[in-house]
Amino acid sequence: MGGLSGRAAHRRERDADQAQGKLTRYNKSDIIVAWQLSYYSEKVVATVDRWPTGIRASFLRIVGAMATQGPDIGMPHTRAMGAGLFEVRAKGREGIGRAFYCTVIGQRIVILHAIVKKTEKTPAHDLDIARARQREVKP
Repeated sequence: MGGLSGRAAHRRERDADQAQGKLTRYNKSDIIVAWQLSYYSEKVVATVDRWPTGIRASFLRIVGAMATQGPDIGMPHTRAMGAGLFEVRAKGREGIGRAFYCTVIGQRIVILHAIVKKTEKTPAHDLDIARARQREVKP
């Protein structure tokens, strides 16, 4: 006769509390909020698809985490760029990729622009493109 796992025991206790009208406490793992990922255009999808394998794999791991944990999972994976613009910081053996994104109503993450970095500083032109696209998709 095996005991209940920690999670199962917690759920059983929570259900018993609810039946008695007690307030329910939730663990972070009990609440999963799904975020939908979309791309600004097919051109952005094609850009990410052309990234070297290691950078693209890093990007896919990060956006997978964002889908369950929310859009700003923090450094070293994501960073706020200000005014509601964020960047995914994908890193592979081949180099560094950046995908700029914003969030919109309905728990949607929109990938606005993507680049493989060739310099230390993100080019202003690429930030301008991302910000212009953000203005188009944000209500």
